[in-house]
Amino acid sequence: MRNAVPRVGIVIGAVLALSLCACTPAPSAEPSSPASVEATEPAPSESVAPAVEPTAEDDAPIAGVYLDYEDGAIEAIPGTKVLFFHATWCPQCRMLDEQLRNEGAPDGVTVFKVDYDDRVDLRQQYGVTLQTTVVYVGDDGEKLSSAVLYDEPSIESLLDAAP
Repeated sequence: MRNAVPRVGIVIGAVLALSLCACTPAPSAEPSSPASVEATEPAPSESVAPAVEPTAEDDAPIAGVYLDYEDGAIEAIPGTKVLFFHATWCPQCRMLDEQLRNEGAPDGVTVFKVDYDDRVDLRQQYGVTLQTTVVYVGDDGEKLSSAVLYDEPSIESLLDAAP
């Protein structure tokens, strides 16, 4: 019984310490009240410049993207979309894959890498019978154009296949 009394005391002490820690709010990076935030609105007599002024960079093309295909990706991403039917065992596919990885997809184009062997459903949907086929698709997934790039697997050929 003598050993039980100190253990009970230790347990009660630990419970009290934990309950006190739970009552202390964690530090926050945000201000705790609106009073601590400085006013940033200009006086009515001051002129307000636009937050962002147009620059030459605004006219720059959007960088291209090279992604693995996932269901729903076509509908989720705006802009020009290309399905690249790739097989790991295909040397021509590996050449285009390497070029896309090293140089990136063309500006304004999203290239989806589709596994030729696993995605039989997409091959059937778009009439793909050979690896290295690229299919340009619209926002709802309809086929706009396609080409087989086996003889010339390059980004230039991919762009030449555009509708």
